[in-house]
Amino acid sequence: MGIDTSMIGRTRPGGTLLVTRSRLRHFAKATGQTDPLFVDVETARRQGHRDLPVPPTFYFAVDFEMPDPFAYLTEAGVDLRAVLHAEQRFVYHRTAYAGDELTSSSVVTDVFEKKGGELRFLVSQTPVVDVVGHTVVVMHHTVAVRTLPGAAA
Repeated sequence: MGIDTSMIGRTRPGGTLLVTRSRLRHFAKATGQTDPLFVDVETARRQGHRDLPVPPTFYFAVDFEMPDPFAYLTEAGVDLRAVLHAEQRFVYHRTAYAGDELTSSSVVTDVFEKKGGELRFLVSQTPVVDVVGHTVVVMHHTVAVRTLPGAAA
């Protein structure tokens, strides 16, 4: 299955994303966001922002701006059909805006199992930084890998 404690401390580069107004507006539409703060520049400016602010969960998209965001799992021997998104949380440090370039990187912080090894969990911490290296947000996420029927644990 590939997930064991030897993965703790393993780092991987993430993605880099130039945040555009268009991308933020598409994200707002896709997530059902109706607050004009996230789609109308004048509204954002009236509320004290320099441009459209990045919505809270948009940062997750930065980590997918790479050719194969799941390569670290497949390289560890994980069958992607067995992967479940178990948990996600964000610790915000500052607001990012349209026009900002953001970059992520990740480190595996924990690996554990439940149900006698039927479920294995990989916990990662992913800081997202701006072009000068200031931390914008730190994402903490957990993926679960279940044992597929007929597969060895």
